[in-house]
Amino acid sequence: MKIQKKNELVQKRRWRVRKKVIGTPERPRLSLHLSNKHIYAQAINDESGTTLAFVSSLGKDVRSQNLKANLEGAAALGKLFGEKAKEAGVSKVVFDRNGRKYHGCVKTFADAAREAGLDF
Repeated sequence: MKIQKKNELVQKRRWRVRKKVIGTPERPRLSLHLSNKHIYAQAINDESGTTLAFVSSLGKDVRSQNLKANLEGAAALGKLFGEKAKEAGVSKVVFDRNGRKYHGCVKTFADAAREAGLDF
């Protein structure tokens, strides 16, 4: 399969999921993005278009740990995201996996966030 076709299919999955997953002030959307090197996650209120909590493997508080986009990095960032979301007053979220399958780093991040106290 050509890369262009693969990217088109990923984009279609993203659009299909985003039609159904909408963040509200009571239950913001937890958007997870995995690149080849880093992990980014944010809690988004789609009604007002604001970000309530954000964490990435490039953040100042995490940079010293030298986390990568692997299972260990996903677990550490999931726990940190759960703590930051609690500080921001977010306890329930809607999980947006951004067109990825629910396994590997996505599952590890979600499990760590749940252990940190997020409900989804």
